[in-house]
Amino acid sequence: MTILAIESSCDETSAAIIRDGEILSNFIANQTIHEQYGGVVPELASRAHMQNIVPVVNAALQKAASQAGENGNDTAAFLQSVNAIAFTQAPGLIGSLLVGAQFAKSLALALNVPLIAVHHMQAHVLANLIEDPKPVFPFLCLTVSGGHTQIVLCESPLSLKVIGETMDDAAGEAFDKSAKLLGLPYPGGPLIDKYAKEGNPKRFKFPEPQIPGLGFSFSGLKTAILYFLQENTAANPRFVEENLADICASIQHRIVSILLNKLKAAALTTGIDQLCIAGGVSANSGLRKAFTELGEQNNWKTFIPAFQYCTDNAAMIAMTAYYKYLNEEFVDLGASPTARAEF
Repeated sequence: MTILAIESSCDETSAAIIRDGEILSNFIANQTIHEQYGGVVPELASRAHMQNIVPVVNAALQKAASQAGENGNDTAAFLQSVNAIAFTQAPGLIGSLLVGAQFAKSLALALNVPLIAVHHMQAHVLANLIEDPKPVFPFLCLTVSGGHTQIVLCESPLSLKVIGETMDDAAGEAFDKSAKLLGLPYPGGPLIDKYAKEGNPKRFKFPEPQIPGLGFSFSGLKTAILYFLQENTAANPRFVEENLADICASIQHRIVSILLNKLKAAALTTGIDQLCIAGGVSANSGLRKAFTELGEQNNWKTFIPAFQYCTDNAAMIAMTAYYKYLNEEFVDLGASPTARAEF
């Protein structure tokens, strides 16, 4: 059983092939045009998807054919072996989603194969099932990206329940906005991670929001960071330049502690000892290290996807589609993408 999956929810165009639960290929085209604007410009993202999608799908087919021991140059022949087409339906930028959805629909219609619609955040969770070792159900997944921060209770591949989420901003946004306040170029989150490795995470103290239950909040932290920088740069215009590593380390330490304190509470509340992280922010080295240490301290089993499966990618869409195919969860050509959607 072979599935071609397409991911186009934001500014990465990606295509992957999965055969009988094994990823054969996973190609991603990144869009660098947004760097000059300090963030993703939806219209430009849509145009770039239109330019990238055919070569990306072709590259995925070539690699998959070679991996399967077939002629990598004969993508048309390999395409005939595809049993279904999957695409990201939600959530995301509607223009970007439309490009992937319409391409997937057209291809499914041309090949006369089923169409599978995938929820982007569900796919992030199931990225933990791509490679060994894999968590055993039930498990908890802390899903952290630029637009989402959630704790998900996973009872099976297709039975997921959000038991905690952000009330306002996402952790990824907190990283990027903090980086912007520091004058770092977009995307700033990875740069905070880079400079934090050289800094003292205990030097500057930032508040931890007291949110009841398993909810998150990052808007107050962003405001505290803004006021902190305004106050200190007023006294010393070179404050950020002279203390960049320590500032980054301190910001990262607080964001990570907020995330993991809630995940720890969720584990204690549910009694589940299988813990995962997922989403773009799960590529953050500080989070990965602290998450692993949390598991060791509490004798919990922890799982982290490989870096290529943390950021937006089609392999996670393919893995989710694999389970949907087994459960015969198909959609018709009238299935429309949507910017927002629950599991």
